[in-house]
Amino acid sequence: MQQKILRVLSILFIGLLLVSCSKKDQKNLQSDIANHHVIITYLTTGDKPKHSGTSEMLEKLNERLTKLVNAELEIYYIPWNNYQTNYNLKLAEKDGSIDLIGTATDWLDAWKNAGLGNFMALSDDMIKTYAPKTWSSVTPEHWNVCRLNGDIYFFPEDNYTQWTNHGFMYRVDWAKEAGLNGVHSWEDLTKYLSYAKKNKNVIPWDSNGAASTFHPEGYIQSKSDFIIADGITSTNMFGTKRSNLKLIYSPFLEGKELVEYAKLMRQWNVAGFWPSDVLTGNAGGRNNRDEFCEGKTAIEQHHSQTFYSDVYNRLKTNVPGATADFFWFGEESHNIVYQTITHGAMAVSAASKNPERALMVYDLLRNDKECYYLFNYGIEGVQYKINSQGYREKVPGSHGISTNYWWGRNDNLELRNTGTAWDIFDKLNENYSKYKIDYPFSQIVWDLSNVSSEIDAVADIYGQYMGNICYGQNPNPEQYVAEFRRDLKQAGMEKIIAEFQRQLDAFYSKNN
Repeated sequence: MQQKILRVLSILFIGLLLVSCSKKDQKNLQSDIANHHVIITYLTTGDKPKHSGTSEMLEKLNERLTKLVNAELEIYYIPWNNYQTNYNLKLAEKDGSIDLIGTATDWLDAWKNAGLGNFMALSDDMIKTYAPKTWSSVTPEHWNVCRLNGDIYFFPEDNYTQWTNHGFMYRVDWAKEAGLNGVHSWEDLTKYLSYAKKNKNVIPWDSNGAASTFHPEGYIQSKSDFIIADGITSTNMFGTKRSNLKLIYSPFLEGKELVEYAKLMRQWNVAGFWPSDVLTGNAGGRNNRDEFCEGKTAIEQHHSQTFYSDVYNRLKTNVPGATADFFWFGEESHNIVYQTITHGAMAVSAASKNPERALMVYDLLRNDKECYYLFNYGIEGVQYKINSQGYREKVPGSHGISTNYWWGRNDNLELRNTGTAWDIFDKLNENYSKYKIDYPFSQIVWDLSNVSSEIDAVADIYGQYMGNICYGQNPNPEQYVAEFRRDLKQAGMEKIIAEFQRQLDAFYSKNN
């Protein structure tokens, strides 16, 4: 009976695909699906799972994919260690070993790889034919965000609510003891850390600087109206001001904020807010997030989603009476930009041997309830169960899955889980919505070709200086920032700014 139902579903699914095809194309497509079983390889960032939960899930998923589109899915992981370099190298091989590629315009060089020919240019008709549900669910405006020279290069994750803006998680109970009504500024944060250092017998922030995502733009966004322009560099050095969206500038090259930040970080270093070997050690293998959730550190730095989906409830469970809150970068100036819809996106490799089938598989992963649940949550009854309130919870003792599917999540199919503090999510969402603006440059594809060597040189300078600035390692921070800016100029920073100003002027001229 089950096999009969699956066959009917398969026929219905193929029928939907055939609606927009010519009779000849219909016949060829139907024949290809029926007679050609394929393996679609999906590339994602993240460490390969050590337990069997993911492989067990894939067996179930592939049964359904085989019935519907005669395909199976395999996952190729790019480990987090040196992931950016290894990711780009793998894409550049173009040897046909991968089909679907998780990407992003703001942290995974999506436009750069499109320009290099690593992604397949997809026509509207191709997507309509092979990924019809995704085509109909994405608005024309959102498709335009993914176009280059008329072609679409990836699918946006545009129907999933998340907040990936960064900030510091802190202990509300400790803040009260320190005489603070919460932490709402960098000055509050400094006072809070001083209290924890003196009174709680902890390293306030047991940071491993080599792996930290702590950068100056958090302070700069808090003390100004700087907006990062995505897709230029992963170091977030270029952008505009909310008050002047037509002028490219870099607070790393001008302004007082970087100097003030460097001086504050020197103060934090002298005060002992992190380990003395923050840049050379590995925190003895310790993990600050785990320590924070166990009451052993005072802060944790990451984004909002990590706070409400993991840390908040873990701390409450592990440390009775403890509560946490989130000081978000930009809170002081109400400066928050809702992420681009291509913060997560899915592309098709230019060298894929089965791009049509890859699109079919993606359409199912994104829109088919059974495929979606398997790929995001695992096997019901094995990895998770749904409780009487309709929330998803882990089956005790089970091994979870790791698909790192951040490129097509869908609010229409999401199951809320018991591990997330949804009241905190709703509170943050309401607060952010008061101040947020949508990312203003989503339809600009920055052309890096004229300044690619300067961008590389500037990135090298950034790498040489930034660790010392972020962790207050130089005894004269003001002079050190001046030297950093001098070297940026010599590396071609002003040429880069002029080039992107020219492109921004052209964008406004075309759209006004």
